[in-house]
Amino acid sequence: MSGTHPPGTPPAEQPGFKPLVVHAQDAEFLGAGSDTIALLADASATGGLLGASRTTLGRGRDGATPHYHRGSAELFFVLDGRLQVLAGEEVVEVEAGGTLVVPPHTVHAFAAASGSGADALIVITPGVERFAYFRLLERVRHGRADPQDLLAVQDRFDTHFVDSTPWRRTRAAA
Repeated sequence: MSGTHPPGTPPAEQPGFKPLVVHAQDAEFLGAGSDTIALLADASATGGLLGASRTTLGRGRDGATPHYHRGSAELFFVLDGRLQVLAGEEVVEVEAGGTLVVPPHTVHAFAAASGSGADALIVITPGVERFAYFRLLERVRHGRADPQDLLAVQDRFDTHFVDSTPWRRTRAAA
């Protein structure tokens, strides 16, 4: 049978992807204070299999605005606090130790829940080169790039922005 290997022997390594270790001191950090993004693994470092970042948000702080990905699912693992997440038309809260997976083509957004901070590992699979996207977001936050620049790169980073009435209502009440 093609593609099998004898029992007790490991399968062949994934082409273009070797085990990857990113130590905390080696991660690139964007943001400041209680709102940071640690860039952990971009698609080029994982053979396109996934991308990973860690987002930390202060009490009740906004994270990503409503958007969807055409080709990737996104996993949120909450390390600490409570993360409020738009998943389709529903807004859910995920507490420390909880996981949420958003399938492709599903509108989502996230923020720290009201009265709580949040710390989450976020994994997108298959991976998309997104570190440049996060750096562009940082430039927009500091007024060094125009928010319209994000619209121009939606296809490149598979991040397509949309409006969400349930998200606007939930965040306005927070």
